Amino acid sequence: MWNRVEASFKDHLPFVIYRKPRENDIFGVFQTDAEHYQPLDFTEKGFVFAPFKEGEQTVLVTPDTFWKSSYTREEAENTSDISLDDSGKEGHIKLVKNGIREIQKGRLQKVVLSRKIEVPLTKSPINIFKTLLNRYQNAFGYLFYHPKVGTWCGATPETLVKIKDKKLQTMSLAATLPYVENKKPDWGDKEIEEQQMVSEYIGDKLAHTMERLEIDEAESVRAGNLWHLRSEVRGTMLPNLKVKEVIRALHPTPAVCGIPTKEAQQFIQANENYQRTFYTGFLGELNLRAQGELSLFVNLRCMQLETDVASIFVGGGITEASDPESEWIETQNKSKTMLGVL
Repeated sequence: MWNRVEASFKDHLPFVIYRKPRENDIFGVFQTDAEHYQPLDFTEKGFVFAPFKEGEQTVLVTPDTFWKSSYTREEAENTSDISLDDSGKEGHIKLVKNGIREIQKGRLQKVVLSRKIEVPLTKSPINIFKTLLNRYQNAFGYLFYHPKVGTWCGATPETLVKIKDKKLQTMSLAATLPYVENKKPDWGDKEIEEQQMVSEYIGDKLAHTMERLEIDEAESVRAGNLWHLRSEVRGTMLPNLKVKEVIRALHPTPAVCGIPTKEAQQFIQANENYQRTFYTGFLGELNLRAQGELSLFVNLRCMQLETDVASIFVGGGITEASDPESEWIETQNKSKTMLGVL
């Protein structure tokens, strides 16, 4: 299995290997040429890797070879001694303050602001992927490579959308608190309101596309060393609705962009001092098992791997009630997840 991955790296051929949440099987999609294919209407077959910003190039890895293998989880190594530094603090606090000002002016209700951290790369992509699988069984774990895009890997806790037989599943995910052993999260008004805002927004976006739509009450879910608030969303698509329209309605989600989406995205582009590219985009299976069957995830808790540098990304949802110092601390807490893997 790993030999095939090594060979694709060596021959500069696109591939992705991945494991779905709470499963043991690893799947591999391997392309036999180096072409950059793109999905036109999401009726194509393969694995899709899409950027945060609409208009940038989405990648489709075609399944010239599709394989499945079982993976036995190994004990994850302990990494309690992660050292964090404060470089970037001043810039991030300034960014958050700008976001709060924009909300106070009434232009935005919420905006998700992030930063990039670059660290030396000392492990191989395959070893990083194995570490992610060992640690985060409840996440969608992947290792992706395309010669025209580069190498990415991650373990994301957030579903963008699953569709099968016109039945749709998605989630409203927002708010973050650090995990403390034997202690339930104590959510404040800011977190509860932020999550409610996301649920309502998803409901509004999907209402015209569904015969039926249900949104559950929010519940606390653990993702590694963090807690989030999550509501499950289920619906039945209208008969003539195209999958492309559902994806367009949901991406980018308020959990990674903001409300309203277009204005939040414009603010992010103008104020974050780096380009997200595929961070907070989406990825997953496209019609691999059956036509009209999709399983897509938001590209969170991920990293871009270059020859000797790994870039990780951390952010948080900003509302009028946000405190800039607390938002900085939240990004520091979130950074431990991927720094621990590296």
